[in-house]
Amino acid sequence: MAGTRGRQTVRDMLLSLAVIGVLVAVIYIFIPHDDSGTAEKKAVLTVDTRVETATARRAAPYPIAAPEGLPKTWRTTSVSYRATEDGKGGAWHLGLLDPEQQYAAVEQSDAAAEKFIKEVTLGASRAKGEQAVGSKKWDRYKGEKYNALVREEPGVTTVVTGTAPYGRLAELAAALVAKKG
Repeated sequence: MAGTRGRQTVRDMLLSLAVIGVLVAVIYIFIPHDDSGTAEKKAVLTVDTRVETATARRAAPYPIAAPEGLPKTWRTTSVSYRATEDGKGGAWHLGLLDPEQQYAAVEQSDAAAEKFIKEVTLGASRAKGEQAVGSKKWDRYKGEKYNALVREEPGVTTVVTGTAPYGRLAELAAALVAKKG
């Protein structure tokens, strides 16, 4: 009698598993899902930066750098300008995804350069060599999470940083046009 009871328990368990499997299959079939590569692209919203860029260019005490002429395969995902009450230390941020879906950002501030660079590069350190971007030289920074190209000028530090490789960061840096509004 004990042997029959053990077989019933196993049989009941297998029947329960079969019912669960059928339910999972039905849910998978009838719930919409997108397995294509475009699903990843649609998961991150693209933002229009025109108004924010114009506003930041009027508010900032330094010329705000924004890309012009980047291919449409670059997508802007975030934009902000944070002013300070004393007019110093204002920060411009523009986040993008490059054509390979790697993150890149333009960060600018008139705050103390060393602290600002460490903050926006997530602790990257100065690396050997410079990166030629047009007629200008940018310092290279390397970090565990982000690499960066940094250009310090009187009154403003510009950092192009992210998970994108140096070549893509240089492409973004080359497209930057600094303007005051």
